[in-house]
Amino acid sequence: MRRRGVGAGAIAKKKLAEARYKDRGTEIAADQLAQMSKQLETFQKHLEEFATKHKDDIRRNAEFRRQFQEMCAAVGVDPLASGKGFWSEMLGIGDFYYELGVQIVEVCLATKPRNGGLIMLDELRERIAGKSKARQDVSNDDLLRAIKKLKVLGSGFTAIPVGGGRYLVQSVPGELNMDHTTVLQLAEGSGFVSESSIVNKLRWEKERAQRVLDHMVKEGLAWVDAQATEGRQYWFPALFPDPAG
Repeated sequence: MRRRGVGAGAIAKKKLAEARYKDRGTEIAADQLAQMSKQLETFQKHLEEFATKHKDDIRRNAEFRRQFQEMCAAVGVDPLASGKGFWSEMLGIGDFYYELGVQIVEVCLATKPRNGGLIMLDELRERIAGKSKARQDVSNDDLLRAIKKLKVLGSGFTAIPVGGGRYLVQSVPGELNMDHTTVLQLAEGSGFVSESSIVNKLRWEKERAQRVLDHMVKEGLAWVDAQATEGRQYWFPALFPDPAG
């Protein structure tokens, strides 16, 4: 016998059922989104109440400020995103990072003749703390956040990790590539490297090592000691002990 095909009515019923399921799914998703939005509004309201209550601690205590920033990030709030609004008016937190950014630029410009535009984050913090007249603590976390805002401006500022939670701050245009960063990490303990130390420890070809060193000397980031008894050494002023410390 010839099998009867599915009737038009059955097809219509199936499509109607699918449409109803789709509408119901959209309705559920909309309800969930509304609930999440309401929860987020509640979190942000509580965050504002917390900030109002603890504004002095947020301004003056670096660790408290870091934890507050993490709380903000958890609910999608960036107190530094705008110079206006609740966060700026209530906490002055935008002003704090703006002023810190200005101090970072001043210190980097003042030390550039010595270090070529590279400075350890710890030295930067100590120099800023030494010249600050405010009662606010400044932490490395504060500096990294301020540098991130400076970087957005295309001003050449960036933080380069050199291992062990330590950073070098670059304040001159032109990004350092991975080879340059790796050599800086190698020099971080002693303050210098040589072509042979790069070749032996990083297993690089001599041409690659020398190309990186030549570039860093050209950019003023490294000084050459041609009188070293063990061969030419390349010193990085940014890794010298802070003479002001």
